[in-house]
Amino acid sequence: MKIGELATATETAIETIRFYEREGLLKAAARSQGNFRLYEIAHHERLQFIRYCRSLDMSLDEIRVLLRFKDEPEEACNEVNALLEEHIEHVSKRIKELKSLEQQLKALRQRCGSDRPAEQCGVLSGLAEEAKKSSALSRRGHLKSVHGR
Repeated sequence: MKIGELATATETAIETIRFYEREGLLKAAARSQGNFRLYEIAHHERLQFIRYCRSLDMSLDEIRVLLRFKDEPEEACNEVNALLEEHIEHVSKRIKELKSLEQQLKALRQRCGSDRPAEQCGVLSGLAEEAKKSSALSRRGHLKSVHGR
């Protein structure tokens, strides 16, 4: 199948498929006489695997490790189990960060409960106060990926 057909079959953007090829996650497809990429069922299955791992918020490096084991089925899977345990820890940490963020946003939202001019908006003044106090965004940033890879 051509790249457009693979994209449709897997609900994946064409550019994402090309990216996965460049990253070495998806093996390069054969080319037709007209230089079109020609994908096989194995590409479809691998892409589905990659997409599912991404839906679990796994990093590309984590997926590379998993694919290496899929490509070497005789290997022991201890490293796969360790990788998953580490990923679970990352998810737990992210959940805690998101809960903290939710509480901060709720507290901020409570600062303005009525319709008033923007200059009197409690949310806007709260944001301005916090920005002056801590420069939080420059140090902490928006929730960064906890994978660190």
